[in-house]
Amino acid sequence: MSITPEQMEILPGASEGSMVINMGPQHPSTHGVLRLVVELDGETIVDVVPHIGYLHTGIEKTCEYEQYQKCIPLVERMDYLSAMNNSLAFVLSVEKLLDIEVPPRGVWLRMIFSELQRIASHLVWLGTHALDIGAMTPFFYCFRERERILDMFEHLSGVRMFPSWIQVGGWRADVPEGLLEKIAQFVEDFPAKVDDYEGLLTENPIWVERTRNIGIITADECIALGINGPILRGSGYAFDLRKANPYLYYDQVQFDIPTGTAGDVYDRFLVRMEEMRQANRIIKQCLQRLPDGPVSSEDRKVVPPPREELDNSMESLIHHFKLWTEGFRPPEGEAYVPIEGPKGEIGYYVVSDGSNRPWRVKTRPPCFINLQALPLMSKGHMVADIVAVIGSIDIVLGEIDR
Repeated sequence: MSITPEQMEILPGASEGSMVINMGPQHPSTHGVLRLVVELDGETIVDVVPHIGYLHTGIEKTCEYEQYQKCIPLVERMDYLSAMNNSLAFVLSVEKLLDIEVPPRGVWLRMIFSELQRIASHLVWLGTHALDIGAMTPFFYCFRERERILDMFEHLSGVRMFPSWIQVGGWRADVPEGLLEKIAQFVEDFPAKVDDYEGLLTENPIWVERTRNIGIITADECIALGINGPILRGSGYAFDLRKANPYLYYDQVQFDIPTGTAGDVYDRFLVRMEEMRQANRIIKQCLQRLPDGPVSSEDRKVVPPPREELDNSMESLIHHFKLWTEGFRPPEGEAYVPIEGPKGEIGYYVVSDGSNRPWRVKTRPPCFINLQALPLMSKGHMVADIVAVIGSIDIVLGEIDR
């Protein structure tokens, strides 16, 4: 089949004997509006070119027109499966600009909910990854546990996916009565649930056949592309920002960094499965060490006063009014605090010009960077293997397009 001039435009370098097809942007396995232009020799992949931008929202630029606190609901919607990790990364950069400290209880709570969010994100990855390859049962199992986590988010804030409860300087309010007991019960139950997932997939011959020796990438190739997170760890490199550059109180808890050896789809699956166990282990330690006390800074020029003060304190009412109408003004400067998100390093480079809104917000998005590996991982495999490779990268187009 000859290559048409139109096909040569979208895939330069395609050879005469190849066939060029579109996979997506409507294909369910592309996990959003991702278009792949695939060059095939029969059913063998010669090249893949991702085409993005169908979901572009301009969130970074919008943040530059909003007060700092009002950016939080925006950044949470980039990776809509990891809202609390996104808001945490943003507020850590703003807090660095302000040189403001969060009380210990607020920090431990941030760790608890960051790890809950990591588990929730990995559960969506596992359920949809298995469904793409043809295993339906894990999807229902994973979403059963994810519902429990979203119920806890709703108990905290009234909102299931985008709580916006982490704020600059701490938390909007302390956790409501009964929520910590729910979390404690979840961490007791969850290891047995992971055992269930592994029982369905880890030694399943069809799963192993579809994932082992597929989509191989080495640690050196990951580093050259700027890729980290579970993909880099699946290739045998034990890099995790929670240990390499500890933020919050991660240097005060014990957890292991799981790694693979082959760097294939199967190893990335094993790494994320163990990461869920380790996140559960971290939450349990945080619950044991959670102190009493305030959850936010008492700097009223940055943090709004507690709701109960507004009914009987004119000063608190004035602070509240001025914060939500005028915002706060960090000193001129720039800050970037990276964190270990479910998909790799995420951070927000925030530049202040001394006004009440950021002069520049630039995201370091793991999904956008990790997608670069798709052509490298896919070449030489069959068309159906693209589905397994995409699932092992764990992309969210809301973050890729931004």
